[in-house]
Amino acid sequence: MSVPESSHPATDQHDESLAQRHFHTRIVSFAARSTRLKGRQEKAWAELAPQFILQPERLISRTSIAPDQRLDIAKAFGREDARTIVEIGSGQGECVEHAAVSNPDTNFMPIEVYMPGLASTLHRIKRTGVKNIRLIQADAAEALNHYLPERSIDELWVFFPDPWHKSRHNKRRLIQPEFLPKAARVLKAGGVWRLATDWLEYAEQMVEVIDASPYFTAVPTRERFEGRVETSFERKGLAKGRVITDLTYVRNDVPLSVQDIESFAHIHDEITVDNDADDIEDHLDEN
Repeated sequence: MSVPESSHPATDQHDESLAQRHFHTRIVSFAARSTRLKGRQEKAWAELAPQFILQPERLISRTSIAPDQRLDIAKAFGREDARTIVEIGSGQGECVEHAAVSNPDTNFMPIEVYMPGLASTLHRIKRTGVKNIRLIQADAAEALNHYLPERSIDELWVFFPDPWHKSRHNKRRLIQPEFLPKAARVLKAGGVWRLATDWLEYAEQMVEVIDASPYFTAVPTRERFEGRVETSFERKGLAKGRVITDLTYVRNDVPLSVQDIESFAHIHDEITVDNDADDIEDHLDEN
């Protein structure tokens, strides 16, 4: 059984001339990869995607979210008042599966752009029978910008985001000053932001950027978060001699600035265009 690429009628309704009139280049933290599913991934997708993958209306691409879309978390999980944790870039689902099994009273929402990763997570859900996961295939910047409700998230996890280690690619890193208001928008006051990276220079950038924000206060300890299980990706980094850095921040009870609030309305003034496609191809080959 062949599984087609994700699509939505809304995508088809936006003609090229409309996109050209209203959209400009926006740099994102991910690159296009294959959406082909194999074996158990394909089977898990066919069986479980309708139940566990949330499907907001799209705007331009399969990872975009139309600006009028708002998620009702209680409706999505079928329960009220449960703690909610969002993981950005959940990969194969190793960490979120372990967390969901260990904490059945907590809602877990992985945000991932790559279909094979989502399908692998669905296979893990099938294997364990866990019920407290809902997956979102989307650009995390858009999900945090308007899809997730304000101050609705207890914890935000960003474990091993792509370091984009070449200097000309640093602009693609997820943790940038413009991303912080989006993270602050969804986290509750007192909510926790956990990060991990095996790229020291990226860890230093994270600290510099987040420490400068009025929305977050660093937790002094950098000990490994006990809920972050060692994944296959982390093991590869350790095998190469890389040092893991864990960071934790708490959301201050500080309102968003008017300027940051206004910026949320303009995320779709831009569209992703990769002008350095050859560079990106080289980057993917290296990872």
